[in-house]
Amino acid sequence: MTKSRPEFDKITSFDEFNQYYWYREELSQICRSLALEHRGTKQELNHIIEQYFKGNLIKKSSIKNETKQVENITLYMPLLECGFSFNTKFREYFSAVTGIAPFKFTADMATAWRKVKSENDLSFTIQDMLKVYYGKSDYAKYDNSVCQWNQFLKDFCADENSRNYSNKLKVAAILWKEVRDSRNEKIYSKNLLTEYAGKIKEYHN
Repeated sequence: MTKSRPEFDKITSFDEFNQYYWYREELSQICRSLALEHRGTKQELNHIIEQYFKGNLIKKSSIKNETKQVENITLYMPLLECGFSFNTKFREYFSAVTGIAPFKFTADMATAWRKVKSENDLSFTIQDMLKVYYGKSDYAKYDNSVCQWNQFLKDFCADENSRNYSNKLKVAAILWKEVRDSRNEKIYSKNLLTEYAGKIKEYHN
């Protein structure tokens, strides 16, 4: 015979709590009685209760004056409908869902958010953003070639051989185009000046 489930306030640990089955509504009610965030999926509420036993109180969001109410964020909410932004509120939400603290938004997430806004994509949800975070979505990828080009240019200008050219930027751009389109690593090295001397002469006056 299964042991009868005690009242929540008699339970002393999350392990003990986990031995019993709880409905989502019950979890919500428990969170409400503890003045914790009580909206969300069963999984999210379970996480809030787990954190409660660890001494981390995930309070109901207290941000007022928001254009849209966001304290009832759920995984299936479209980003464009919940006032999404890379702010403390959503950082705390993602931290609660992933269990990662401090939570840092990634470059891929920023790229996805730009795409959502530019395409007015109402179907893209918080859950989709989590997939981007975990690298399980090809919705949008940050183009790191911008960073690579900046580093390439910096390294080129640091090379004393680059002083021989009056238009450093143009020479760097010629070399970058060759490197970028090749299978080689996208980094600057001195031998590129020799390797592509002909190309430089052709374009650089």
